[in-house]
Amino acid sequence: MTQVPNDPDKVSRKNLIAIFAVAIMAFLGILVETSMNVTFPTLMRTMHVSLSTVQWITTGYLLMVALLMITSAFLKQRFKNRQLFIAGASLFILGDLICALAPNFPILLLGRLIQAGCAGIAIPLMFNVVLESVPRSRLGFYMGLAGLILMIAPASGPTFGGIMASLGNWRLIFWSTLPVEALILLLGVGAINQFSPVRKVHFVWGQFSLLAVAFVSFTMGLNSLTSAGWLSWQFMGGILLAIVMMTGYILVAKHSDQQLLKLEIFRNPVFTFSFIAYVILQFCNIGINFALPNYAQIVVGASSLFGGLMLLPGSLVTAILQPWFGHLLDEHGARLPILLGSSLFLVAAAGFTILGQRLSVLVIAILYVVFSIGRSMAFGNTMTNGLKEVDFSQRADANAIYNTGQQFAGSVGTTILASLMSSVKVSGMSYAHETALGSQLAFGLILTLSILNFGLYAIVFHYQKTDK
Repeated sequence: MTQVPNDPDKVSRKNLIAIFAVAIMAFLGILVETSMNVTFPTLMRTMHVSLSTVQWITTGYLLMVALLMITSAFLKQRFKNRQLFIAGASLFILGDLICALAPNFPILLLGRLIQAGCAGIAIPLMFNVVLESVPRSRLGFYMGLAGLILMIAPASGPTFGGIMASLGNWRLIFWSTLPVEALILLLGVGAINQFSPVRKVHFVWGQFSLLAVAFVSFTMGLNSLTSAGWLSWQFMGGILLAIVMMTGYILVAKHSDQQLLKLEIFRNPVFTFSFIAYVILQFCNIGINFALPNYAQIVVGASSLFGGLMLLPGSLVTAILQPWFGHLLDEHGARLPILLGSSLFLVAAAGFTILGQRLSVLVIAILYVVFSIGRSMAFGNTMTNGLKEVDFSQRADANAIYNTGQQFAGSVGTTILASLMSSVKVSGMSYAHETALGSQLAFGLILTLSILNFGLYAIVFHYQKTDK
């Protein structure tokens, strides 16, 4: 039966348990996204794969999550929250077991793709539960807590992975999360409420296929840059196919009564430009969480443990401050936290770029604290501000678009930064020096995108009547 909150000004204890359970499930799903980043040098040696190949452990995971995000609006209409919660936890547990027991790289990648189903289901479920069970007056705070998951989990992944690898090996990443996911399943299954009725709707396979081919071909095209180059048929063909498929989706969706992603939401300029800025922040977030641990191990010569631990201070500080970031929006509007956060993000990006060839673990840790605070302050509030401008009837679709975009951006960010880091090939130069030069190019791209975001926010606040 459909249920509604009894008190519009208060979140019930049962709903709090549900939010907690879904949030922890989403946290685990995102935590393992980047936890393997610190193990890449080890996997490259033991499984005899290149950096451009091993990065698919992260890229493939994020890409699969993005594809599932496309279906989140359909899943919300068709299945109950409890059913989605059980499905997400089950996929995580199955994928966990396959990864922990994987004898080779293909099996490991298969387990990762299955495990990605958890994040693909749990992330939009988390935001939908918050949007449905929390009053508007507290939305900034709770959306800030939900946004904390999206920002802290990928940043904590390398630290977690480094600790697990130092205690045993990379397989401990999966063995250690298995019992936690099982406990969360038991805790949440009885607390998940249903706030809206479900109905039998047909899944539009044609539209999904067009979007899936577009996403995969775009990522494959970018991944070919390192080995084939900008003018190769692999790169040009992948990008061209993605454009054709995306154009096909737009044409088909315009003439369909049922759209997988409702593109008319993009007619709202506040939503559109907030979405673009949000995607850029996620591109930089996931990309740099891939780049820094590998930079520390390859260039600086740090261990996998220190390669992960150097990101811990930034993650902890951001975790503490994240509820305050959401409170800033509730009290002062979106302009203050978004622009202040973007400024800190810009300062950190400039530091990484300028010092790109001579970063130490300590300098990386300090710059990452500034980077993490700035990115987190802007990131969650950008999404909340954009969703506030969307009609309530369209929020599930807007949520699906945001979450699809942020996961696909993370996949592309990992691919592009991996390509840039390994793009420098100079005869007689050491691999460490080549990686340092490539990393500086990657950091320069992040700096450029941080500047671009100021222009996007200027457009947002130009069209927005009020930012509170």
